[in-house]
Amino acid sequence: MSEALHVVCPHCDGVNRLPPARLADAPKCGRCKGPLFTGAPVALDEGRFAKHLSKSDIPLIVDFWAAWCGPCRAFAPVFKAAAARHEPRARFIKIDVDAAQGLAARYNVSSIPTLAVFKGGQIADRLAGALPGQQLEAWLAARI
Repeated sequence: MSEALHVVCPHCDGVNRLPPARLADAPKCGRCKGPLFTGAPVALDEGRFAKHLSKSDIPLIVDFWAAWCGPCRAFAPVFKAAAARHEPRARFIKIDVDAAQGLAARYNVSSIPTLAVFKGGQIADRLAGALPGQQLEAWLAARI
């Protein structure tokens, strides 16, 4: 049996251990009993993001965005659809750069939307600009 993965709950931020083979079995959080995967992006602030980044063993796909950004709003349904398709292989996260300016500065987000893939607590890849669905799928296929 392979080693258990740590998955952070999108509701209470509790850290759960799961065998990789059980990720697709609609697992629930041991702490709050909520679903560990909702098929939708999770909006996080700086503190919650730090917990997910440091404790999660699955890749984090992060959309750095802002409410006033037209391309960000247009990209939101594409990102949401990707979350529904790719969970539980990855956690999809939305970071509002206006509310989390420290994260935007830490990861040098100078244009939005910016997508970043985090693995093992580090950025594995990033891309600036909104993508159509097919291009996002191709980009994700090589990274998760």
